[in-house]
Amino acid sequence: MAGKEIVKEYQNEGITVIWKPGKCIHAAVCVKTLPEVYKPDDKPWINPQNASVEALQSQIDRCPSGALSYRIKNEKQKPENKKSNMSQKVEVTPNGPLMVHGELEITMVDGTTETKKRATAFCRCGASDNKPFCDGSHKGIDFEDS
Repeated sequence: MAGKEIVKEYQNEGITVIWKPGKCIHAAVCVKTLPEVYKPDDKPWINPQNASVEALQSQIDRCPSGALSYRIKNEKQKPENKKSNMSQKVEVTPNGPLMVHGELEITMVDGTTETKKRATAFCRCGASDNKPFCDGSHKGIDFEDS
């Protein structure tokens, strides 16, 4: 049985950065893009006051796992049930997950469904504890493309 999802929020005057550590694949896109915001050795490790709202939005939109998202202050949330016209793109990352970009509806083994609206990392190595999603386990087993 799955436990409750951990969700952490970090905010500045204009944006709230939302981090879901269970989804993180440790691709380090955040740390490489905005090292003044994301400092894994510090507590708190996310400091959104060190970047503009626009810089944070741009970086978070490139998070490959969807572990990072955001909420803009005073902006209405978009309805979840509206379909977008975004197409999908599939990318096989070297020695890593299968990245599927775009809006997806995923049907799980138990029949439940999840909707993903951005890049989703799917496990290719078989070692993930969060299947079908990647949890970064490929690094620990030295997974390599054949």
